[in-house]
Amino acid sequence: MASKVSCLYILTVVCWASALWYLSITRPTSSYTGHRQLSSISIARKNVSFGNIRTRPINPHSFDFLINEPNKCEKSVPFLVILISTTHKEFDARQAIRETWGDENNFKGIKIATLFLLGKNADPVLNQMVEQESQIFHDIIVEDFIDSYHNLTLKTLMGMRWVATFCSKAKYVMKTDSDIFVNMDNLIYKLLKPNTKPRRRYFTGYVINGGPIRDVRSKWYMPRDLYPDSNYPPFCSGTGYIFSADVAELIYKTSLHTRLLHLEDVYVGLCLRKLGIHPFQNSGFNHWKMAYSLCRYRRVITVHQITPEEMHRIWNDMSSKKHLRC
Repeated sequence: MASKVSCLYILTVVCWASALWYLSITRPTSSYTGHRQLSSISIARKNVSFGNIRTRPINPHSFDFLINEPNKCEKSVPFLVILISTTHKEFDARQAIRETWGDENNFKGIKIATLFLLGKNADPVLNQMVEQESQIFHDIIVEDFIDSYHNLTLKTLMGMRWVATFCSKAKYVMKTDSDIFVNMDNLIYKLLKPNTKPRRRYFTGYVINGGPIRDVRSKWYMPRDLYPDSNYPPFCSGTGYIFSADVAELIYKTSLHTRLLHLEDVYVGLCLRKLGIHPFQNSGFNHWKMAYSLCRYRRVITVHQITPEEMHRIWNDMSSKKHLRC
C-alpha cells in the first residue's frame, strides 16, 4: 500500500510539473463555468441547509461542494482543524505544509485535521490536477465559485460551513494561508492547552484597528458605496487566526444576513461585531515576514511570506534543535 501511495505521489508531482509547464506556454480559451464541469470525476458532495434562520438571506452561500472530505472527523474528533487558503498552482506550498507543520501526525494523542480550501479554476486542466491530488491526500475541499482574490471571503465561509457541517465537535479551528509558517508547539501547548477546558465564543490573532482605503490603486481598496463607514470593527489579519469551533457556525449563519465584502478578514470582523464577539490581541501572530533565527521563531506562532523551501529549512532546523536553549 505504501509503495502504491508513493507511486501515486510521484505521478502527481510529475503531472503538476508538466501541467504548469504547459500552462506557462499556452493560454486555453475555454471557460469553466458550469456547476458540473467535473462530472467525469467522482466527487463527494453534500448540500447542506441550516435551520433556525428566520429571515430570508441577503447573502446566500448557494454553492455546491465539487470536492469534499465529509468523513474526515468521523473516526475521532479533532482537537484542532486547520483551514488553509490556497490556489490551484500552489502544489509545492501544499506539499511543504503536509511535510512540516501541517502534518496531521505531528502530535501523539492530539488529533489534528488539515484542509486546503479552493474554489474552481477557469482552466479545467488545473481542476483535474487538484482532483487527482485530493484522491491521494484527502485534504482538499472545493466549492463551485471561481477561485480569485475577490472571492477569498467565499473561500473562508466555505471553511466555516464545512466545520459547522462535518466537524462541529472539534475544539478549535485555525484559518491561515499557504505562505505562513506556524509554530505548532506554541499554538498547541502555549495558546490552546489541550488539558484545559475548551473556550467558547473565542477568537484571537493579530488584531487590526483601521478603516477603509479609498485609493482605487490599492489592493485593499474599499468603495464608499460598499462600506460607507470611516472605521472597520476590530478584525484579525487573515494571515492567521484561531477560534473556538462553535464560532464557525455562528459566523457562517451571520454571513447569510451580512452584505458580502471582498476583504475576507474585514468581513469576518463585521460578523464578529454582529455576534458580540471581541477578538483578542495575540502578539505571537505576525502578519509580516521575519528573518529566521531559532530563538526568534520559538517565540512566535505565525510568520508570513515563507516559501516552500524556507518552510522545510525552518521546520528541519527547529525540529533538530529542540534540545537547545535560547
